[in-house]
Formats: sequence, C-alpha cells, structure tokens
Amino acid sequence: MMTIEILFENENLIIINKPSGLVVHSDGKTDEPTVVDWILQQYPQINGVGENMLVKNNDGVEVALNRPGIVHRIDRDTSGCLVIAKTQTSFEHLKQQFKDRLVKKTYHAIVYGHPKDSGIIDAPIGRSSRDFRMKQAGPHARGHVRNACTEYRVLTYFQDMRKKDPQGQYEKYALVECYPKTGRTHQIRVHLKYIHHPIVADSLYRGKRKQVLRLSRTALHAYGIEFFDRDNALISVSVEVPHDISESLQLLHRYE
Repeated sequence: MMTIEILFENENLIIINKPSGLVVHSDGKTDEPTVVDWILQQYPQINGVGENMLVKNNDGVEVALNRPGIVHRIDRDTSGCLVIAKTQTSFEHLKQQFKDRLVKKTYHAIVYGHPKDSGIIDAPIGRSSRDFRMKQAGPHARGHVRNACTEYRVLTYFQDMRKKDPQGQYEKYALVECYPKTGRTHQIRVHLKYIHHPIVADSLYRGKRKQVLRLSRTALHAYGIEFFDRDNALISVSVEVPHDISESLQLLHRYE
C-alpha cells in the first residue's frame, strides 16, 4: 500500500506531501501508481468529486480520466504540497480560487548559476518548436501561447568548491523561492530556463549542463500553499524540501 504524508486535513480538503516520482493522475496511456490510486484507497468517498478529463489513449480512442478531488497538479518529479478536495462544494470553491489567482503557491528550486537576487519573469508560454515534450517562453513559443508570470527571490547563493568551469571558476548555484502567479504547464521550469538559470537535474530544460549534484530528479519542491477554506478560514501549509534536495545542497558552499 502506498504511503503518503498528510500535511493538513479537515472536513473539506486534504493537503498531502506528494513524493517525487509519483504522477498525480493517469495519462490514459500507462498503468502506473498515481496519487488518485492512493485517494481511492484511503478516501473512497471522494470518488465522483471533481471533474474528469478527456484524453486519447494509445489507440487514439478518447477516454475520460477519473480525477477524484484533484484541483491542481504538480509534475511527476516535483515533490511537496498538493490539495485534494473532499466534496464537490469544496472542489468548486478551490477551483474558483485557483482561477481567480487567489491561491498563493511557493516553490523552492536549485538553479544553475547566480541569478539576480529577485525578479519578475513575465513571458508567455507556448509549445517548443524543437521538442513536443517541452514548453517554451518568449517570442519563439509556438501554438496556443498563454500569458505567464513568475516572481522569484534568491534565498542563498552557492559555489561547488569541488569543480571549476572551463574558465577556471567554481561552478555556481542558487536556492531560489518562486511564486507562480499563473498555472501553466512546466511554468517555473520554463521561466527559469528563459532567464538562463534552469533547474538543476531537469532533464528537459537543463540543456547541455551535466552536473546534477547527485540528484536523479528535477530539483523543484512545492514548499507551501495558502488559500481560504469554505468558511473563510486562512489555510497556510508548508513542508521542507526532502532529503535528496537537502543532501545536494550539503555538497555546496555558501557564497558570500
């Protein structure tokens, strides 16, 4: 049986600490464990809450994916806070807050290089012209391009004293805190690549960078989430980065 940490729970909703490597729901093409499987095991009464999603399976047939209680998603590799609605009324309430951009989401990421200490990345996102799996920000994005905005601030600058780059300088990294104002697919990953500081170990967006600080997954963590419950109570939950990310930071030295 799958074990997932519950960070917060009341009669309306659950907030879990999603492990890295676990997808939120099926894509209709593979048969692998998902957060939805865990929901149906632990909270069978949630089945039927929310909205199904129509996708095409491997045979090109359109199927409806069951997504009980799922209000938002985070990527397979991303760990951290995920909200699940227990009732349809709570689902609609939360969905509206996401739509109105009233939900405050906070992410922590390790990036390559030293970005400016803070900034706002306001760049529309569409499809990549080079890889169907990827998204792209800025004027070269293709297809249905949507506005996207991410604020960030650097928490700590680091150097890797074990290795120098081709110019003889120690490799640089930073721990950044990101606040996505919109909810586009791969938004934080794409936006950090757009400012030339992609997330460490991101196989899609890190480009030719080979150093991954012993990480086997993208160094991105959904650190916190804040919103109002149905009774107008403020719900604010956070969870520290898991061991794989914290251990990778221990390989580095603070840069003053």
